Amino acid sequence: MDISEVVRRTGVPASTLRFYEKKGLISATRSTGERRHFAPDVLDQLGLIALGQAGGLSLDEIGAMLSPAGAPQVDRNLLMAKADEIDATIKRLRAMSEGLRHAAECPAPSHAQCPTFLRLVKVAAAARLKQGRVTTPGAGKKADGTRR
Repeated sequence: MDISEVVRRTGVPASTLRFYEKKGLISATRSTGERRHFAPDVLDQLGLIALGQAGGLSLDEIGAMLSPAGAPQVDRNLLMAKADEIDATIKRLRAMSEGLRHAAECPAPSHAQCPTFLRLVKVAAAARLKQGRVTTPGAGKKADGTRR
């Protein structure tokens, strides 16, 4: 298949196919006119790449699992770690959803009077500070803009 056929059948842009080829995720042969031609199994390889990305794997992690022979060499430990990350994200998002629902439905006259809401604010602030994401603009810089 030439590159335009792969694009048509998969919806993956030609620029992405060229990038994947450059990274060694897929391979193509060249015709006399330098047009790329792909074996039919490229469709399966692109499916594996899409599945890996949907699971949160980087292209480097996906590439490490793809063998030149075409059969994937699955890193089960990596997949388990990614599944654990997804579970933790689901747990965090579920708690966030419940907190937002509580804030929306809270019968307290003001959210400042709601113990549950105040507890959620403290937990969120503590988590944010723990991650080190809260910064003051210009913090850690000298007057000339360089780092201290």
